Amino acid sequence: MRFNTTLLSALALATLSACANFSGISPKATVLTPAALGLDSATGTPPAAVPALDSQWWLLFGDAQLTQLVDQALAQSPSLRVAQARLARAQAGLELVGAAGGPQVNGSVDLNRQRFPAHGMYPAPLAGNIFETGTLQASASWELDFFGKNRAALDAALGQARASEADGQAAAMLLASNVVRSYFALVRINAHIGLAQRTLAQREQAKGLVQDRVNAGLDTQLELQQSESALPDARFQIELLQEQRSLTLNALAALTSQPNMALALTERAQAAIKSIAVSNSIPIDLLGRRADIAAARWRIEAATRDIDSARAQFYPNINLTAFAGFSSIGFDKLLQTGSDQWGVGPAIRLPLFDSGRLRANLRGKTADMDAAVESYNALVIQAVHEVTDQLTSAKAITRQQTEQSAAQISAESAYSIAVQRYQAGLGNYLGVLSAETAVLSQRLQGVDLTARALDTQVQLIRALGGGYTPDTSNTLSQKSTP
Repeated sequence: MRFNTTLLSALALATLSACANFSGISPKATVLTPAALGLDSATGTPPAAVPALDSQWWLLFGDAQLTQLVDQALAQSPSLRVAQARLARAQAGLELVGAAGGPQVNGSVDLNRQRFPAHGMYPAPLAGNIFETGTLQASASWELDFFGKNRAALDAALGQARASEADGQAAAMLLASNVVRSYFALVRINAHIGLAQRTLAQREQAKGLVQDRVNAGLDTQLELQQSESALPDARFQIELLQEQRSLTLNALAALTSQPNMALALTERAQAAIKSIAVSNSIPIDLLGRRADIAAARWRIEAATRDIDSARAQFYPNINLTAFAGFSSIGFDKLLQTGSDQWGVGPAIRLPLFDSGRLRANLRGKTADMDAAVESYNALVIQAVHEVTDQLTSAKAITRQQTEQSAAQISAESAYSIAVQRYQAGLGNYLGVLSAETAVLSQRLQGVDLTARALDTQVQLIRALGGGYTPDTSNTLSQKSTP
């Protein structure tokens, strides 16, 4: 007996060592650190010094019409509903994996009328005769997760669910930013149309003055023809802007899931839109503020747990099984005393030789891990690049606005002097129109710079995460990354 026990123990250990052969298979990719991205104390700002963005950041612009458009887009967008459906699918998968690790109880009833073979394994009086057989039984099984296979699979499913949830938040952020940017583009186009109409009116006035001078013999038909040729170009610019306005309205209608005819907006003056003050440096915790990066991180966690689950498949699968019920030949005896049966015991399944199936599966999961890490690295590099670009543009636009403001003040002053000279009889009205042209040009540049400033603020908010707050509940079990 002692010899047999020793032999069985040695055989079990040898079998375990033979089957758990996953050496040489491990991930190669490494996650970029904040320091590697330049997000250290030397170039970044401590998290406490950077105010968190509000998740409804568009309210800060102070435009009720814009808020209504964003709210409608978030409520009715088919793309967000697709993201919600994917989240529901991931959550269902999480429940499915979680249920697989718990006890399973099944009931069965088998009632048959059959002929037993005369030359088979059945003795008389069964052989060659027809009898009814019945079985009424309950069975139970419970897989004992000694090596963490089920727990790892559950954590992987949880990671995928969290990634789907973060994907939905990222889609909502992108949709909101697109609505706000399109709305600001519409405001800019409306301002351009106003300036273009003023330019057309100015050129019509200039043409009238030239006509008067021709009638007085002070100008020739050449000057009249030149003044008339400027009118079609002004009308062309207005038509071009009207087309841009219609296309922008179409885009807003699509973003908010509305028919084009239903989108009737009140014109807003650009100056009525408030500016949002945002940080002028990259926060150290940038990587935790973006939903898309959080989703990529959760996918790394899920891939890590998939590797753990694949490794655990090299070890024995141990189940506790039990059954109890009744079985008889003849339906009338099924529930009688003596027809009862039961059994209980462990069931062990051990992979010995599978022609490399388990190693191939582990290599596949490892490749998935490397892909998830590199996708994450590419995303964080892009995020830092986006924030850097928007910060650079924001600072440059501020300097450009300072210079443009000075140029506009100068043009306004020259226009005022031209008006005064005209009123005093010291100059003609062409000089007034010429000075007004410079003013209109500066105002056009001012409109464009203000529009760029607003657009840059929106893109910077998006690059900084748009107020995303990750859900830290039901986090994955603490386990080191392989």
